[in-house]
Amino acid sequence: MKTVSLSGSLRANVGKSDANALRVKGLVPCVIYGGNEQIHFFADQREFRDVIYTPETNIVDINLDGKTYKTVLQESQFHKVSDKLIHADFLQVIDGKPVTVQLPVKTIGMAEGVKDGGKLHIKMRKLKVRGLINKLPQRVELNIEKLTIGKAIAAGDIKLDGITVLHPSNITVVSVQVTRAVVEEVVTPAAGTTTAPVAGATATPAAGAATTTPAAGAKTPAAEEKGKDKKK
Repeated sequence: MKTVSLSGSLRANVGKSDANALRVKGLVPCVIYGGNEQIHFFADQREFRDVIYTPETNIVDINLDGKTYKTVLQESQFHKVSDKLIHADFLQVIDGKPVTVQLPVKTIGMAEGVKDGGKLHIKMRKLKVRGLINKLPQRVELNIEKLTIGKAIAAGDIKLDGITVLHPSNITVVSVQVTRAVVEEVVTPAAGTTTAPVAGATATPAAGAATTTPAAGAKTPAAEEKGKDKKK
């Protein structure tokens, strides 16, 4: 994984009012946990450019008053209206101890199903995985070249050396879905062809065609035949 840096300062006070005062100044309250104790600090919003505002998942070296902590971002909170970053949680990385992170999903190649008119659907843009930090890749790359229409890659199909995918094995990550154009191409008969009658189907008079109804008192051929039998 790539390593990025972030500089901040330790918080003298911890509380809601202090956190709000920091946000007014354009600073973000943060916490590092997973070590011997929780470390509360703050950093300028601009420091998070390569931490949060990026599709990649990175190791974050946080420098606080001359001491550096090796971490990974665990959670970020944003204001509901302004969409500004208002809090960030970091997990301290300890050698030999597995960590849980979200890795971005990247597809490789063009699926056969897409060439045939299907549509590629990426259901999960990130995967939650767990493993040692030195085993974690920058992203999860999925080769989709052999994926045909109606087929998918599930979480259980993804094998990463030394890493556990923390999703149900049957959940779909990426698939090729059939499109309306493909359905119409299959269902619509070619010009000049006729469809075969369905077994057991009965003929229905065309619209406007005349149908014969026996006149009042008239006997049908079947009734006449029955009358002859009685006379005999």
